[in-house]
Amino acid sequence: MVGLGAIAARTAVMLGYGAIVGVSGHLGYFLPAIIGLESMGIPSPGETALVLAAVLASQGHLEIWLVIVIGVCSAILGDNIGFLLGRHFGRDALAAPGPFHQRRVAVIAAGDRFFDRHGPKAVFLARWIAFVRFAAAWLAGINGMRFRTFFVWNALGGISWGVTYGLVGYFVGSAAADVITRFGAYAAGALAVLIVFGYGYLKLRERRHFEQ
Repeated sequence: MVGLGAIAARTAVMLGYGAIVGVSGHLGYFLPAIIGLESMGIPSPGETALVLAAVLASQGHLEIWLVIVIGVCSAILGDNIGFLLGRHFGRDALAAPGPFHQRRVAVIAAGDRFFDRHGPKAVFLARWIAFVRFAAAWLAGINGMRFRTFFVWNALGGISWGVTYGLVGYFVGSAAADVITRFGAYAAGALAVLIVFGYGYLKLRERRHFEQ
């Protein structure tokens, strides 16, 4: 079930959307641009904004092709900014001396191994998971994923996600988009299980190595 936070975010965007339409339909194109903020790591209702802009297009106020293009470009651009920020600042911040330093260093090392093995899949799937995509680009940058690999898989995720949500919102409406969001929540659970088991497996291998 969609959480109260998601419902509140969607309601807030709908209210803002109504105000936008009352002023000028063209300002509705700012809705899919919100995705860029979310992709940079700033908590924002990007998914909701894209769906609402698509619904607006279905009512003749916007052009759906332009809504999708803006949404996709915002997602890719925001993710790349988040990746570069994570690459240049995030790793140093996590590895800096201070409380829980050893634990933070261990988390970085585990993340490096995870992204080395599952990076492309994680970047692609993260775009479809509401509570993961705003951090995935930063994590990929922090954990040293190759930029070319990140760019390709992030672009594939952003394009497929933007086209899917845009067309679903345009032809079916926000209710169908909520169904996709629920599947995204299940995917988040599956990814979390994969991370936990992967981390446990790596720790077990390290223990066996030291015991030999």
